[in-house]
Amino acid sequence: MLLKEPWTLTCALLVFPGGADLGYCRSFNGAGNRKIEQYVRRGGAYLGFCAGGYYGTKRCEFEVGDKTMEVIGDRELAFYPGICRGGAFSGFVYHSEAGARAAELTVSKEALSSGVVPTNFRCYYNGGGVFADALLYADSGVEVLASYAQRLNVDSGSGSAAVVYCPVGDGAAILTGPHPEFAAANLTPGASGSEYTEVIEALAADDKSRTDFLKACLSKLGLQVSQDTTDVPSLSSLHFSSLFPDDAKEVLKSLEELVGDAQYLKDEHDTFRIETPGVCNMGDLAESLPADVKESSKISQEEGILDHQAVVKRLVVHDDVPSSKMTPYFNHHAFYTHLRHYQAQSNEGASQFGSNLIYGEVITSTNTILEKNPKLLHQLPNGTTATATTQVAGRGRGSNVWVSPAGALMFSTVVRHPMDKMQSAPVVLIQYLAALATVQGVQSYDKGFNAMPVKLKWPNDVYALDPEQPEAKKQYTKICGILVNSQYSSNEYTSVVGIGINATNASPTTSLTALANRFVGRNAAPITLEKLLARILTVFEDLYVRFLRTGFDRVFEEMYYDAWLHSNQIVTLEAEGGIRARIKGVTRDYGMLLAEELSWDDRPTGRVCQLQSDSNSFDFMRGLVRRKIN
Repeated sequence: MLLKEPWTLTCALLVFPGGADLGYCRSFNGAGNRKIEQYVRRGGAYLGFCAGGYYGTKRCEFEVGDKTMEVIGDRELAFYPGICRGGAFSGFVYHSEAGARAAELTVSKEALSSGVVPTNFRCYYNGGGVFADALLYADSGVEVLASYAQRLNVDSGSGSAAVVYCPVGDGAAILTGPHPEFAAANLTPGASGSEYTEVIEALAADDKSRTDFLKACLSKLGLQVSQDTTDVPSLSSLHFSSLFPDDAKEVLKSLEELVGDAQYLKDEHDTFRIETPGVCNMGDLAESLPADVKESSKISQEEGILDHQAVVKRLVVHDDVPSSKMTPYFNHHAFYTHLRHYQAQSNEGASQFGSNLIYGEVITSTNTILEKNPKLLHQLPNGTTATATTQVAGRGRGSNVWVSPAGALMFSTVVRHPMDKMQSAPVVLIQYLAALATVQGVQSYDKGFNAMPVKLKWPNDVYALDPEQPEAKKQYTKICGILVNSQYSSNEYTSVVGIGINATNASPTTSLTALANRFVGRNAAPITLEKLLARILTVFEDLYVRFLRTGFDRVFEEMYYDAWLHSNQIVTLEAEGGIRARIKGVTRDYGMLLAEELSWDDRPTGRVCQLQSDSNSFDFMRGLVRRKIN
């Protein structure tokens, strides 16, 4: 990704972790390091832990004289103009905790002025170096942020710098020998004898100071840092309900038949406990699980890195609408009221999308819950929608994972696509319908919302005009992403359509609320997640039902072009050897991007390229269509 993807424009911080820096050299020497250096020099931030610290210096000297361990050589980035020499302490063994220790650090408080800064603390260390003669580079802007307080195993020259700050053009780098990113709760007592357990206990005692120091370092790099420390929230129950109570009863019956007396469903990705309201507590759940499920669901009761997949999910099936007391952050009554209202206005008889709803206050991912659990998915009616207040493992394209904040509307909808429609209405175009439904849903949300400047980026992202920028600049920013996964079973394609949109949350970019305040006016109807979800779902169903009947006809084509950003945009096609081309549209059969090749004077050559969305990404800001890297 660092070599091929256009990451530099949107990267807030580039972090190189520990391990061994020779692998970094093999991957990035030359073009990769030039790209990294340019990113930092133009205002970016680099944070290198341990091996990442060695890698960011002018020269690495590790275990000199030990022929089995020795690593000596110059490094290209050279953010620190001197030598990183290690190991700072003896005893390092690769892939082992034998040389780990709780290193005592003395903090240079005058160099770190943001937030609460500790005077000293103990920090996890395993093989890192010391930045030799750091005090001699003060004239170059180098600042020592923390020093080792204990005697070192190597010559440190002037000072014993453990963490250094290095200005680089308009940006900066922070390099560390120890690991201030390691929390004691994520280390395993007993992994390397009783002494290692004592190391973990020492680190745990200083954990707040470690966190405060790391926050101060991030602030030093120019990042906006919350001074409040919050834990990843625990997963909550999942609530299944329906606009039509008989549908919920049918789903409960089919699930009970599937699980039998065990009352739990062990699916491919998650294990679910099937319940009705008020019949079970968590103690009952733990006792009722079979031995193999108990073993797989064991998690630490302490704060640490949790295996969310191993946590048993409670799926509560309601024969009535859940009360606001049961789900205080999502009003089911309001959602179903809005859904009925919009369904009554439907031109295509919308009656399925959203009529069955799974809601969780805190879940892993709406997309994962549905798409990765085929046994559960098979029991759910067409149009079943999963939504959540907070996601702790939201999914994007490729391997992207993120925590989704409250205020974002996140949902995934089951779309069962009949095989006999595959030629006239290809399943690949569902992503286009979802993106179009999001735009049209926002712009028909309420009176005056047709003025909302939201647009499509091919193939299925939604962008909005930045409300903070002057109108003359017309800078667009992403406010919505869409992920569609499909699988074939029982003579139909089942697609799980995931949509995440910034509704009321101002970060990380902007929100529909901010857009409405700017472009609709003071009398704009407030954005609520319940109403917005109902609106997008009914628009989506209207578009989908019409799509089944007509395919992606000229009416769809015109709707798509009315909403997109790219008409006649001139771009560079990386996959075609860097040629210039003008975007002309998309094909109506498989939604491929049509790009007309241009000659040196921007006249058409007559050649038209067709680009697949699965193989190319559109960097809209730079006018670049790039190959995707898996």
